[in-house]
Amino acid sequence: MVVAGNKHEDAPTTALPVGAALRRALAERRPSLLSRATFVGGVTLTVVLFGIGSWQRRWIADDGLIVLRTVRNLLAGNGPVFNAGERVETNTSAAWTYVIWFFGWLTHARLEYVSLAVALALSLLAIVFAMLGSARLWGGARAGRLLVPAGALVYIAVPPARDYATSGLENCLVIFWLGVLWWGLIRWSQAEKVRLPGLFGLVFWAGLCWVIRPEMTILGGLALLLIFCAPMPRTRLAPLVIRALIVVVAGLVPVGYQIWRMGYYGLPYPNTAVAKEAGGAKWAQGFTYLWDLVGPYYLWVPLLLLVVATAVLLRAGRERDAVSEPGERPRWWSRRDRLRSPAAVVTLLLVGGVLLVAFNLRVGGDFMHGRMLLPQLFILLLPVSVLPIRLPARGASRRQALLVAVPLAAWVIAVGWALVAANTTATNAGSSISASGIVDERVYYVLNSGHDHPVLAEDYLDYPRMRAMVRDIAQTPDGGLLLNSPSFMMWYVAPPPLPIPDGGAGHTVYFLNLGMTSMNVPLSVRVIDQEGLAYPLAAHTDRLADGRIGHDKNLYPDWVLVDTGMVDRHPWMPWFLDEKWVTQARTALSCPETQDLLASSRAPLTRDRFRHNVIQSLHFAKYRIDRVPKYEIQRCHLVDPTAPVAPN
Repeated sequence: MVVAGNKHEDAPTTALPVGAALRRALAERRPSLLSRATFVGGVTLTVVLFGIGSWQRRWIADDGLIVLRTVRNLLAGNGPVFNAGERVETNTSAAWTYVIWFFGWLTHARLEYVSLAVALALSLLAIVFAMLGSARLWGGARAGRLLVPAGALVYIAVPPARDYATSGLENCLVIFWLGVLWWGLIRWSQAEKVRLPGLFGLVFWAGLCWVIRPEMTILGGLALLLIFCAPMPRTRLAPLVIRALIVVVAGLVPVGYQIWRMGYYGLPYPNTAVAKEAGGAKWAQGFTYLWDLVGPYYLWVPLLLLVVATAVLLRAGRERDAVSEPGERPRWWSRRDRLRSPAAVVTLLLVGGVLLVAFNLRVGGDFMHGRMLLPQLFILLLPVSVLPIRLPARGASRRQALLVAVPLAAWVIAVGWALVAANTTATNAGSSISASGIVDERVYYVLNSGHDHPVLAEDYLDYPRMRAMVRDIAQTPDGGLLLNSPSFMMWYVAPPPLPIPDGGAGHTVYFLNLGMTSMNVPLSVRVIDQEGLAYPLAAHTDRLADGRIGHDKNLYPDWVLVDTGMVDRHPWMPWFLDEKWVTQARTALSCPETQDLLASSRAPLTRDRFRHNVIQSLHFAKYRIDRVPKYEIQRCHLVDPTAPVAPN
């Protein structure tokens, strides 16, 4: 009994120190746990808000449907083409085409749903990697401060960012690639020991820039240059060998695809770059496009606030480092070679982002509100995707309190801006196109199709002329060339010449909206456009000086009538076509250089054709024709068959 009694009496005295130790341990870890919970909660909240906002604005753009037409041809065995038998690369992002093809092949689901799901998933993952990389830049979640979403909130608050999260376009893939590249570069810059598998994985990812979007080579190339020039990891391999392997790994996909592109398509870059004259300069329109994004949302306000907050945080960090012990300083503090450092990565990112903005200004921006500047905005916000807000310490001086209060106030104002900007309408043009040529693409198609969420191809059947097109194709089994009329209820049809082959001569639709048109007809129906995205003949015409940006080419239908081989005489051909122009177009089309250009995409792909395309691809890219047949005859030094014969 005595032993038992002593045992029970001793238990409380033994348990008390254990409980006190646990409480002390929890108290010590509470600030660190709070910081981690705040960061994880911030990432979760940002992703959830972005997901909900993007889903509320879900849609697939007409240009997004263009991608799906190519994927349909891939799945059907016709190759990566828009029209079977004509090798034209109508999608600027080769990688996006093959991503959709892969998941479409894997799931056997409807392509519109595949595109919607993949786009949304990549957009959300981009935000996650952006915030993870930014957290690493600022030293991670630790006691004494909170990592709060900042730049990430600014990005998702801009309405176009949510519009193009599910548009079926490659924006989602671009920002995903940027987010992963940012995260990988920061990890590489902070690693105590760089391992070769991780290094080669990073350079492989950076090397994908050319197939993600050609202009992303600006940033990807800078990243590869930084890695190449930085000190190599110490391994059994010599630094020279590692650098050689970096070149091989980085160039494996882009160089291989480039050779294949030049031989298969006969161009050194996508046909869209030819159609939209990506090498041309329209600076004034570019600045108009920039202000069309920055102005309506007062986007300069959060950008300025984040710059001020970052400057204060860096100043406070330098003051702490000045009084810190050497063991407390960052790993890269005393490094002689600063190339592999977070500062170098951030500098690279900011320089690359500014260069990409300049490139976009030079080409004149785009006709879709905000779309082509979203990657640049994402890049510039990456370092401040999250911001560290220090918790006020007891007995802090007025200066120290100010260094804490300024970033906090900037963050609070930026959050308030985000709440306002998220519900701001940039344009009231609605279903019409503004004088600048820029349009809110999602609103435009929502209003013109009558669907809040036009996702499926048949949703666009309610767009003007679409149902009439499907009907007129069904009513002309012999085939023909469909040209749009001023009426939304009918198309002009130019018939094929006799004799009509069994099964008909086939249909060709000549219309600007390639996506909705091509996705609502069988693959056997050829779909081409005046701008030239899917039609090399139109793509290689001269740019209209004062045309709407992104739509500043317009090939006359007389050329198409001749090119498709339809009846070229009245009363069979549409009344507004001129027989004289058609005759001149036939002569102009016989120009040897033009025929060589068309053969690059239409002739059977033999080994000799592939080699010829590779050699001539740069020439083909620069080749231009005059859209007026008479002037094209003169340019090519041909004889005009309609010219009056001089008397003897």
